[in-house]
Amino acid sequence: MGSFKNINVVGTSASGKSTFSKELAAKLNVRYIEMDELFWKPNWEESSNNEFLSKIEVAISKDGWVLDGNYSRTASLKWAKVNTIIWLDYSLSRTIFQAFKRAIQRIISKQEIWPNTGNVESFKKTFLSRKSIILWTLQNYHSNRKKYFEIMKSERYSHIDFVRLNSPKQAKKFIAESLV
Repeated sequence: MGSFKNINVVGTSASGKSTFSKELAAKLNVRYIEMDELFWKPNWEESSNNEFLSKIEVAISKDGWVLDGNYSRTASLKWAKVNTIIWLDYSLSRTIFQAFKRAIQRIISKQEIWPNTGNVESFKKTFLSRKSIILWTLQNYHSNRKKYFEIMKSERYSHIDFVRLNSPKQAKKFIAESLV
């Protein structure tokens, strides 16, 4: 497995975290854990902080995983066990394009996003809601980048190896070169 043991993949919504994380977990032969799946309940109900933190604690209790997701409020819990953070830091234009493309695909297919939740994307939720993931991405892209730059420099997280990938090409190369 090389030097990777517990990895958290972070980045703005629609940056490709899930696809990258699944591929990396498969390559390293470790568990893939999706934070959104732990957070969202049926009918788009959010888990309480206690429920969510408890689910994460159980999910990361055994070493050997790739954890897909941000959720700043979980940093102290997950980063106490993580040795590598991989930041998918793609351009705003690419991220917004991917968010639109993914939303349209999900709206058309009506695919359930997380098992046993019944949660599916809708045109109204995606394009006409204040909770739109596309709107959220536009509003938070720059502050997220600033936050991760600060975290990378922070003494508090100096025990963590940071990997910043700026393009899908870099991400593919990283996975290809990851030690099994």
